Amino acid sequence: MGRPSKGRATADAAPVIILVRPQLGENIGMAARAMLNCGLSALRLVAPRDGWPNPKAQRAASGADIVLDKAEVFDSVGAAVADLERVVATTARNRELTQRIVTARRAAVEVRGWVGQGGRVGILFGPERTGLENDDMVHADTALSIPLNPQFSSLNIAQAVLLVSYEWAMAADAAPAERLSDHAARPATKEELQNLFAHLERALDESGFLRNKAMRPAMVHNLRALLQRATMTEQEARTFHGVIKFLSKGKHEE
Repeated sequence: MGRPSKGRATADAAPVIILVRPQLGENIGMAARAMLNCGLSALRLVAPRDGWPNPKAQRAASGADIVLDKAEVFDSVGAAVADLERVVATTARNRELTQRIVTARRAAVEVRGWVGQGGRVGILFGPERTGLENDDMVHADTALSIPLNPQFSSLNIAQAVLLVSYEWAMAADAAPAERLSDHAARPATKEELQNLFAHLERALDESGFLRNKAMRPAMVHNLRALLQRATMTEQEARTFHGVIKFLSKGKHEE
């Protein structure tokens, strides 16, 4: 399917909205309508259940055709976020992963800061029935949780998109609380981080560290979440590759 367009999020000076395995065309259309209401137009779809394009999405969009016409479709979350440097994942559930969790309002301010510095940013929304899974969440460096009624916190995916998009629009004048120094390397893209994770996992498999098959998925998820929180630069990712390669040799070579 599709491949990310380099620099699109930067060119639009706004985050990309990514719907992961959406089930209903109507929800995709309503999400597109919510996005355009708040000035967002970059939409990516990961494995939509009913295929794409979807006539039901067109009808539900109520004129937000510019969003649907530009929508890109991908087979996996990894492919959809490959060109991004920051990814925020929305979740309503407690998880085993150790991730930094922020409110939609705090996330909007931070996303404004990242985009303002030229960063490529995406916001993940999970499928209607289950939400995002751990395999999806490990692609994100930040989790977004919406504090609602604990007795009834379920949101329709389009409602969640509207709420997050609205906070983005309202944070227009917010200045970033921090930034990288001007001479620092750019943040690593998700594709560069995925390559690093794959290298690390191969090395850990070869060393026997991941020999426990039952515990392996949780260990891999935790390691990926840890490295995502580090928000590496591309130079740091290259250095980490070198460290893994050196340690894998098992001895120092002059």
